[in-house]
Amino acid sequence: MSSSTAFPGQSPLAETAPLSLCAREPHVPADRLVAEMVPPPRFDAVRFDTYVPDPNQPSQSEAVTVLSGFAAGLGGAHATGSGRRKWFGNKKPAAPAGPRGVYLDGGYGVGKTHLLASLWHATPAEPSLKAFGTFVELTNLVGALGFQQTVRTLSGHRLLCIDEFELDDPGDTVLVSSLLSRLVEAGVALAATSNTLPGKLGEGRFAAADFLREIQGLSAHFRPLRIDGEDYRHRGLPEAPPPYSDEQVTRAAYATPGASLDDFPGLLDHLAKVHPSRYGALTDELGAVCLTGVTPVPDQSTALRLVVLADRLYDREVPVLASGLPFDQLFSDEMLNGGYRKKYFRAISRLTALARDAKGLVAQ
Repeated sequence: MSSSTAFPGQSPLAETAPLSLCAREPHVPADRLVAEMVPPPRFDAVRFDTYVPDPNQPSQSEAVTVLSGFAAGLGGAHATGSGRRKWFGNKKPAAPAGPRGVYLDGGYGVGKTHLLASLWHATPAEPSLKAFGTFVELTNLVGALGFQQTVRTLSGHRLLCIDEFELDDPGDTVLVSSLLSRLVEAGVALAATSNTLPGKLGEGRFAAADFLREIQGLSAHFRPLRIDGEDYRHRGLPEAPPPYSDEQVTRAAYATPGASLDDFPGLLDHLAKVHPSRYGALTDELGAVCLTGVTPVPDQSTALRLVVLADRLYDREVPVLASGLPFDQLFSDEMLNGGYRKKYFRAISRLTALARDAKGLVAQ
């Protein structure tokens, strides 16, 4: 279709054709991975006082109080030039008593990431001394820098925030257990969010009992903080809009600056060729994602890659307009009842929110 093509009843379309995610093969240098360990754009402006607790869920107000105090308590630590902590002048750093972190546990959509980002913003330290990233981004950082360099890089930080903490395989269990132990020894405070209590990590995904020591070691670093409530994205909001026609999606893609347009099965194939650490770069400067022919995800590996892409799109507030099946039919009943079910429900929740955001892209 040429750039001057117009659909019946519409003015000429945008001067340039839509982008294609399938045509993008981003390469992300390691230093960008480190520099981008800050709250994503969606959470730039969030603070504790912008979090609106559900009055029927007292654990939400309690979480704000606990985390505010946790942030204030981090003001006393300071980094030395060597990247390690000094406690009480020049005395040798001592292991802090009790857990050196907080662990926000709760269902999807209760505002855990909002609270985690608020903690990052409230902690009295320069941005370069605070790190924020998803669990996947943290493991990708280790893959890019190597274990020892990651320890050296993050040991100079006052706080490490880990969003969407999950253990999907034994290798990640041992890796993260070792990494966090080293960082705690260096005086780094930890904060994490998950849909799974730290003592239950790995259950349903691999033989967690065989790695009980590592899981218990991880759990010992955190004080669990339960946050109850329903998905805030569904509180009083209308149901997700039904999918549009291929023609409507294509029209919107041509009429929206910076929009991408891809066939959904083709995009799933392309995601297999791009490392998940690059999915953020894959979505750089997108105005919207337009997808035609949405169908059920064929297998678990593909589904997990789609979860990561959904997270990156949600972080960046990129609306998603689609034809085909609605997003609540992406994953099979077997997937939604399996060990990764909480990831899939989160992806459905986030894609539904982005689909609502895309309603204004369609000409009425």
